[in-house]
Amino acid sequence: MSDPTLLVLASLSEGDKHGYAMMEDIERFTGLRLGPGTLYGAITRLEERGWIKPVKADDRRRPYTLTATGREYLKTQLGVLERVLKTAGRRLKHA
Repeated sequence: MSDPTLLVLASLSEGDKHGYAMMEDIERFTGLRLGPGTLYGAITRLEERGWIKPVKADDRRRPYTLTATGREYLKTQLGVLERVLKTAGRRLKHA
């Protein structure tokens, strides 16, 4: 899975993070390194959709948090991915 939208939401499901912390977290749990343009493009789209929002920070870094709507979207997408994985697993056994 390499969809930046889902990766950012999955990272924020653990707690608030700023961009660089998300980038590091995503690399840790996927092995993929999102470039700054990809990451911040996804952050912008997620914020526009209301799935994440910035939170107050004590320094120049801007942390984000997952909104209730974003959490529900992530849960729905994880359900879809689970069905895809189960189906693919069953089909591979018969291939």
